[in-house]
Amino acid sequence: MMFKTNNRNITPPDFLKIYTLLVIGIAGLTLLAGCTSKQKGKAQNPVKNPAFNPSQLITEPVNGQILYVPVYSHIYQRDQMRTFDLTATLSIRNTDMASDIQVTKVEYYDSHGKLLRSYIKEPHNLNALSSVAYVIDEKDLAGGVGANFIVEWRSDTLVSAPVSEAVMISTANQQGVSFLSSSVVIESLGTQPPRNGNSN
Repeated sequence: MMFKTNNRNITPPDFLKIYTLLVIGIAGLTLLAGCTSKQKGKAQNPVKNPAFNPSQLITEPVNGQILYVPVYSHIYQRDQMRTFDLTATLSIRNTDMASDIQVTKVEYYDSHGKLLRSYIKEPHNLNALSSVAYVIDEKDLAGGVGANFIVEWRSDTLVSAPVSEAVMISTANQQGVSFLSSSVVIESLGTQPPRNGNSN
């Protein structure tokens, strides 16, 4: 028995060899396609994160803290010679639902660590869930890009720590810029009853 293709005679043994090679080739391509599909499937499956536990966000009750809050009176744009002036607002929020706290110190320092301004002369009482704000005007550039607030607060009972953060904003030259910086605890204070102060 003999086959002809392209003017060439193919005998049965040659035909079997060609057929065998075709079968092996198809099988190899099928196997490769299956492996590729499995790898894509694994890549598309997201890694499962550990179960979220809301209690991880809850801090232990404390009696007082000293906080460092970064503030920017201006930021650089394009190069170090050009600045963008900002209005900065320090917000201190009592997060405790039942107890008052007293803000005993709010001090504003410049980029070199020089005290520029002290905002309170006597402790300021914050009722439960109340807040107070202190503003650095946009034209006040004395603080610089490394300015900061030092905030001290106390309570005569264990309370949830307040939230202290600074919000910087400007809408000059038809450009809207705003961002936020959070406080960092630099010292935890012991159980020292605060003096009586003005209620918010």
